[in-house]
Amino acid sequence: MRARTRQGLRSSTRQCGGKRRRAVSAAAAVAIGVMTLGALAPPASFASSASSVSSVSFAPDSVTSLGPDAVQRALNTLVRDDGMPAALASVKDRNGRTRSYTAGVGDLATGSKVPRDGQVRIGSNTKTFVAVVVLQLVAERRVHLDADVDTYLPGLVRGDGIDGRRITVRQLLQHTSGLPNYSDYLGDDVRYYTPRELLATALQHPADFDPGTSWKYSNTNYVLAGLIVQKVTGHPLAKEIDRRVIKRIGLRHTYFPAPGDAGIREPHPHGYYRESADAPLRDITETDPSWGWAAGQLISTGSDLNRFFSALLAGRLLPPAQLAQMRSTVPAEATFGPRARYGLGLVSRPLPCGGLSWGHGGSFPGYETRGGATDDGRAAGVAVTMQLTDEADRRNLEHTVDTALCR
Repeated sequence: MRARTRQGLRSSTRQCGGKRRRAVSAAAAVAIGVMTLGALAPPASFASSASSVSSVSFAPDSVTSLGPDAVQRALNTLVRDDGMPAALASVKDRNGRTRSYTAGVGDLATGSKVPRDGQVRIGSNTKTFVAVVVLQLVAERRVHLDADVDTYLPGLVRGDGIDGRRITVRQLLQHTSGLPNYSDYLGDDVRYYTPRELLATALQHPADFDPGTSWKYSNTNYVLAGLIVQKVTGHPLAKEIDRRVIKRIGLRHTYFPAPGDAGIREPHPHGYYRESADAPLRDITETDPSWGWAAGQLISTGSDLNRFFSALLAGRLLPPAQLAQMRSTVPAEATFGPRARYGLGLVSRPLPCGGLSWGHGGSFPGYETRGGATDDGRAAGVAVTMQLTDEADRRNLEHTVDTALCR
């Protein structure tokens, strides 16, 4: 979502956008992922109900008594110069050694430390999990990438220039369907949203383009992908993600919040929102994440995301044919930055040290995440505790990921 706060599902950096008030008014600023991830923004009324906190000094936390390394220095900069309440990172080198880093303050009200490898809302990184489940169903011949949406959800997708008989599953996963982004149009109510409500919101607006003729990030694509998973399997999306991905590769700190579950279960830094540059930070850690659903509802940690993307690239989640389809990309620079490309729920981005990183990224009110993995075993996940609205801040966050992957 790209209306920076409201589009939270987009891509943390440029993906999720929205067009409403630039504040927290887009209930969809949830998140996606990578460069511009469209972020979902909480409804406008949410800002007034969030608790205001006084600021405290941001004390960087070095990972070692021998002095900070390049990753620690980058985190310190995010806190000191970019004003992030906290930053945390998990980094795995090609030899499998993992290190955790933190900087800043975990709770501005108490001054507590940032928990190492704490849980955060990962926004649009959720899309990669959903794409994996869909591609597993493709491998099982229960879903076909080039079948139309009506094959699985007959008559459901109709609107101005919108026809589910002309949109394929592949186009959903790759954002080439032309479907409008529901998170650009959510109202101001802070409440539980059903997936069908999110879809209905999108279908009130005209298509952005004819299916297959262009590319544009839209969270609506993944709501439909999630509904297809549920229709084909007969199970809730959360159950399929848990069974097929989370338990399969041993992600111990990743879960899909249940309806009404507004908190974060394990140790976590608090997430904050600022309505304007001179406004106080507001604690928005606890919120109903249902506006994100298949496009951005998951909670995880940096180390779990590293394990997930590494397992994916290593072929532990998909057969070779489906992994190759996932890595077949189209240009996505408008949302994810220079030379970035989008596959089926997976983004490739060139590294300054050569080669590519594969990941996604996410933006959700209170949190922004970036990261990725490489084919030779490196992985890095970085999070800050404020949804980013400034392009320079996003570039700095991505630079931190590059520093971690190229060290």
